[in-house]
Amino acid sequence: MKLITNPTMARWLWLSLLIIILDQATKWLAEALLLPFQPVPLMPLLNLTLMYNEGAAFSFLANAGGWQRWLFAGFALVMTTVLAIWLLRLEKGDRITAATLSLIIGGAIGNLIDRVQTGRVVDFIDFYVGTWHWPAFNVADSAISIGIVLLLITSFRTELAAKSIRS
Repeated sequence: MKLITNPTMARWLWLSLLIIILDQATKWLAEALLLPFQPVPLMPLLNLTLMYNEGAAFSFLANAGGWQRWLFAGFALVMTTVLAIWLLRLEKGDRITAATLSLIIGGAIGNLIDRVQTGRVVDFIDFYVGTWHWPAFNVADSAISIGIVLLLITSFRTELAAKSIRS
């Protein structure tokens, strides 16, 4: 069985690279310009607030003592490999899936870089309503979230199309 069935889909990795560059550049700027935990109002409902997350999404296992750094790094490597293989096996015209996989790959690598270098992920986007704050996030988190939502939408659309053909 060939691992790569469509090498032309590798061209979509430019999007992953763009996400990685944007993510690392914005994290660098956040650390250079912001003080930790000091909100800087950007617009209503949105602050820039430098924070660090040693855990995963929503600070899952953030206080686990340090071993989680390597667990999450390993998970990111495995998932990135699986998604890259999936990308390289897509049909030539499957652009939406290629874009979604590339977004997720770029986001995973962006956060992986932080996790390996410092053991924590830099977050700085602080969305809030009143006194309620969504957990801080970054460009990599946004790319992963957008990619997953688009992947779910395309999966549902594909499933609905398959059901209508069978009917």
